[in-house]
Amino acid sequence: MRPPVVRAPLEWRDPELVVSSLAAEGDVVWIDAGLDAATGRSVVAWGEAVTASASGGRLDAVWSALHDDLSAPRADADPLGWAGWLGYGVGLWLLDRDGGLGRGAHPVIDAGERADGTAPPDLALLRTDRALVFDHALRTVEAVSTASADWLEGVVARWDHLEAEEARLETAPHRASSTHPRWDHDAESYLALVARCQEAIVAGEAYVLCPTTRVAVDGAVDDLAVYRRLRRTSAAPRASFVRIGGTSVLGASPEAFVEVSADGTVSSSPIKGTRPRGRDALADAELSDELATSEKELAENLMIVDLVRNDLTRVCAPGSVEVVELFAVHSYPAVHQLVSTVRGRLRPGLTGLDAVASMFPAGSMTGAPKRRAVELLTAWEARPRGIYSGAIGTFGLDGTVSLAMVIRSIVVDRAGAGGAGTATVGVGGGVTSASVPRAEWDEVGVKAAALLAVLADGPTRAS
Repeated sequence: MRPPVVRAPLEWRDPELVVSSLAAEGDVVWIDAGLDAATGRSVVAWGEAVTASASGGRLDAVWSALHDDLSAPRADADPLGWAGWLGYGVGLWLLDRDGGLGRGAHPVIDAGERADGTAPPDLALLRTDRALVFDHALRTVEAVSTASADWLEGVVARWDHLEAEEARLETAPHRASSTHPRWDHDAESYLALVARCQEAIVAGEAYVLCPTTRVAVDGAVDDLAVYRRLRRTSAAPRASFVRIGGTSVLGASPEAFVEVSADGTVSSSPIKGTRPRGRDALADAELSDELATSEKELAENLMIVDLVRNDLTRVCAPGSVEVVELFAVHSYPAVHQLVSTVRGRLRPGLTGLDAVASMFPAGSMTGAPKRRAVELLTAWEARPRGIYSGAIGTFGLDGTVSLAMVIRSIVVDRAGAGGAGTATVGVGGGVTSASVPRAEWDEVGVKAAALLAVLADGPTRAS
């Protein structure tokens, strides 16, 4: 028997204040509409954690449990369900499950996992049974729960005293790390990786490839303090704060990986093409126009759009898949991005989880054709991507799915660097035969700079 859903109204409080007061520690998922949002909604949710790694043999069982729990949607349960992240390794596992990856290779094995097994899990989800829903337009808050009454009573008891925390949060200093960032690649080695991609493309192995690298900052990180700074400096439409176990993901993602509505409409908005913001209005407009008219960026974007269309065709009703936005320039505080949107309608009997299984890993993070791109990049990058390049968000008991790409994100691993903690930022870009290698390296720096700035003063990239 399904437990009843209990709902209770609360007076408006700022989500950041609520998270900092009620979720200063422990597992939590905060889907963040943004600082001073006037529309949309934020959701803060709690629940029991379920984790698995692609190399650990538990993904089959966890995926089956997720499928069973979501197979009979209940319209009264929004926003409860499952929330957290699917790392890139889950995408490789899905590809492997769906027909094998290249000549007997098994790329889901996490060769970069630390010997003590403390690397962040590839999948980490909360089975959420408690949530607070913030409607920014109406300035209302609603508590939603299928848990015992004790939780709601505890929230109500503390609610009127939360504002006393505000002064402390506003005056709490951000302790910037002085550790010099460690890059997986310097300029020479990343340019060599780009060259390998271009050689494979010329040889007909792929049309576009999306190599990645990573930069790490060692030392203890106050995850909420850093995220408060990030949401002020890098506003993003798909922002989130997720803490599960010893790992936190501080997200300023601009990219919607997959959205599924309760009626079965499914959409994806891949990003391919980046330019920095200009120093003044004229320079900014020129950079935006350059992105919108770049033959290389348009071709790269179109190839990924075709890949997404193919992924959706596998799970959508015939004739329902369409491109509803093509080559739109979206502007964010640090960058301009070239965005397209593909939409379809799920076939009867299929769920949002089926859509994710068909589309993951995202083509915007692999290249095309996806299977061969993944095989090549797994071998060349020679280390797991981890949570970066994965997806983060929610699977609703009402049948909805809302997942963002894990890009423009900081992963805080409290077990990293021998227990001292490590914050990592993954970055990459799409490579075609027309790419200028040095420009690809420069793009990596642009994408990482805003994130590293919230972690440390001083140099933000390798020379």
